[in-house]
Order: sequence, then structure tokens, then C-alpha cells
Amino acid sequence: MKITELIPMIWTEDLDGTIAFYVDVLGFVCSDRNDDWGWVSMSIDGIGLMAARPNAHVPFDKIGFTGSFYFRTDDVDAMWAKIGGKARVCYGMEDFDWGMREFAVYDNNGYILQFGQSLVDRK
Repeated sequence: MKITELIPMIWTEDLDGTIAFYVDVLGFVCSDRNDDWGWVSMSIDGIGLMAARPNAHVPFDKIGFTGSFYFRTDDVDAMWAKIGGKARVCYGMEDFDWGMREFAVYDNNGYILQFGQSLVDRK
């Protein structure tokens, strides 16, 4: 037995806004949508993400997540140029002691999205 994939599912109260952010700002492709369920599936470069409106299966008080989504990229500077001015910035581009060059933005729901590249890979 093995796990073959991890696809995060985020909750949103604004499904259209979430689709617009991930498609228009980050470049994801919306591959499936069901308005009756309040659900969408999106992907970019083989990475999947689902979003859904809260439903009766899980108690819901407000959007929340303790953590962040960390995306490794082969060109973090190009990602910054593409999305840095289109999203609310959590922290700007920085080289860290642990060997990563990264930045972070918030999506339209307030989730933190970090983008990083190994400093070794940049040389």
C-alpha cells in the first residue's frame, strides 16, 4: 500500500474569487467545477489543488488554517515578477540562512502561499 498523491482542499466562501486568484494570478488551470457541490479542482505543472465552500460534513465557523502552502519553483525570481504585484505580500523576496530564496503572499482567502528555490540551484 502506498499514498500516490496529496491534493490539498481549501475552504472558501468565495468560490469564483478563489478560481480567479489561482487561475488569473498564479496560472492554475481549472479542470473541473461543480456549482451544486460548491467545489472546484485546479492544477499547475502537475500540482493539484481543490477548493470548496463549507458544507454540512465538517463544522464551520470561519476560514482558517494554521500553516502555509510551500511551492518549490525552478525560478523564484520569475514567480515574484509574475505575482508579487498582484497579491497581498506576506514577506518579500529574501535569501535565508537555510539555503532558500523565497517570498510569500496571501491568496484571496487569507491562506499563506510561500514560493521558494534552493540557493544552490540558482548558481
